[in-house]
Amino acid sequence: MSDLDTTLRIGIVGCGLIGQKRAKALGTGGRLVACADIDVGRAENLAKGFGAKVFGDWRDLVCLLEVDVVVIATLHDSLAAITLAAVEAGKHVLVEKPAARSAKELEPVIAAAEKKGVKVRVGFNHRYHRSLRKAKEIFDSGALGELMFIRGRYGHGGRIGYDKEWRAKPELSGGGELIDQGPHLIDLSRWFLGDFSEVQGFAHTYYWDMPVDDNGFMLLKTEKKQTAFLHASCTEWKNLFSMEIYGRDGKLDLSGLGGSYGVEKLTWYKMLPEMGPPDTISWEYPMGDDSWVVEMAEFYDDIRLNRSPAAGLGDAYAALKIIEQIYKESGYDHSA
Repeated sequence: MSDLDTTLRIGIVGCGLIGQKRAKALGTGGRLVACADIDVGRAENLAKGFGAKVFGDWRDLVCLLEVDVVVIATLHDSLAAITLAAVEAGKHVLVEKPAARSAKELEPVIAAAEKKGVKVRVGFNHRYHRSLRKAKEIFDSGALGELMFIRGRYGHGGRIGYDKEWRAKPELSGGGELIDQGPHLIDLSRWFLGDFSEVQGFAHTYYWDMPVDDNGFMLLKTEKKQTAFLHASCTEWKNLFSMEIYGRDGKLDLSGLGGSYGVEKLTWYKMLPEMGPPDTISWEYPMGDDSWVVEMAEFYDDIRLNRSPAAGLGDAYAALKIIEQIYKESGYDHSA
């Protein structure tokens, strides 16, 4: 069997910035055969370098026999509908987070995926940054001991006219900053701590003139009272990513995501038996971000090995339930 026979054929719906990133990160395990976007010119531009078919309607792409996997990188309001159609057409799917505007919107997708037996991965891409991969390796080794709590912050400064963009329109986005950058913080915290049984939080619009939140604060607890204290903000002014993971035997301090978020760094503070100043080991990752390629390669393996994706619909559903509860308690009704 040739390599071409084992290469998965990819269709991308949504050919904007994220769709372009996905196309560049297909690696050797996949090849782009179709592109769809309501802006046909955008689809044509992406398709050029790959000799892919072009469509102005995603419905024409998801039913193509020559497509094995559909990558969905559209606005939030269409993520669930396109995923559902692709699943019902028997395609495997990678859908960008948050995968839907609400948990309810995701329920028929979960049911269809189980019925059809296809793989659906949610693009919780941050798990695959070098610093997060290394942090998970250290955690899995048991070197941190039992985890106590996580403190995480993720934010950007917006830009002129931000409050007029699609993210500021609840019918398109499902909410503001809490549903935009918040899912990454929630997902990473669940990745280390597991499910949260207690949810407290507050979402508010402090600065931007828009009907959705520009800041979301979360206090999430597991059954064992392990806690994630999280803040997502689009009034950060200087782009920021920071996550500190505290165990009984040490701490991991992560910062940066590359680019405008600063160099990706990980510092491991190893507590000594006598306590006092810890042993300290640091890593910096100034090289290009390979998270998109690593994530996609893992999805190819999910399909070939018939295993459940590590980041799946259940993870998106859990994050959306948390977000919805905080929105409800904060007086926002973005129900789709």
